[in-house]
Amino acid sequence: MSVEVRGAVVDEDVAVRVPADIARSWLLVPGTAPGLTSRARTSTADVVIVDLEDGVAPADKGRARRALVEAAESGARPWVRIADAASDDWRTDVALLRSHDDLIAGVVLAKVEAPEHVRRTTDALAGALPIVALLESARGIEAALAIAETSGVTRLAFGSGDFRRDTGAADDPMALLYARSRLVSASRAAGLPGPVDGPTVSREHDALAAASEHAASLGMTGRLCLREAQAAAVNAAMSPSASELAWALEVLDALERHGIRDGSDLPRIARARAICDAAATFGIEADAASAPVSDYAG
Repeated sequence: MSVEVRGAVVDEDVAVRVPADIARSWLLVPGTAPGLTSRARTSTADVVIVDLEDGVAPADKGRARRALVEAAESGARPWVRIADAASDDWRTDVALLRSHDDLIAGVVLAKVEAPEHVRRTTDALAGALPIVALLESARGIEAALAIAETSGVTRLAFGSGDFRRDTGAADDPMALLYARSRLVSASRAAGLPGPVDGPTVSREHDALAAASEHAASLGMTGRLCLREAQAAAVNAAMSPSASELAWALEVLDALERHGIRDGSDLPRIARARAICDAAATFGIEADAASAPVSDYAG
């Protein structure tokens, strides 16, 4: 059965996806995973990514690509992680996407280290699909701004596991602080949404929550997830809290009553509007009782 959601007609059993620019949880599902089509259609994650890259053994790539086509043709409209632009698998992946670009939501391009990797992919796909550039090495992190400013890139993402292997960094918030902060700064400078953080491998809920809250505190606005069960915790950490929404509403109310006092008000107002927009999308309501007193009104 089909229903209309946000102006689009979708099958009733297909989860409604959050727009990629504000999506919080990005679930990676190997193309060889059992029940791929069902998982892609019904996941509670904001975005489902069918993985054709590291999550699939070389001998299984063909099977994964066939499963992707089946999932896409079911109406799931997944994102797809494809091989890096310097590989032979990339050629096969983009050829497949070219013939099904109307069924795919976007591309996560692996191991991006230079703008040319994005341009080559954009040209191969005739600009038909948005690209999230996954930066997974020291070279990628150092080229973050140039990559973020490349036409076709809609968001940056952090391949934290491969970055640690490349640099020898520990799986520790302080060890990865520079890389995460550089992605946040580059995204802001290029006018992109906050970047998508790498996944938490641990199955411990507390570890996932703490890592997600740390990423959010730096300005990252999404996270890759390896398991369906991680989506809820990531969504909670990457969403405005009820008290933050109450603060934002107070700021905008003061703006309406008093107007802008000076240029120092502008960042606060911009943040308040962003919080309200995200809260409206995610269905979050304000908690007046816990709202801080705005330093805007006066």
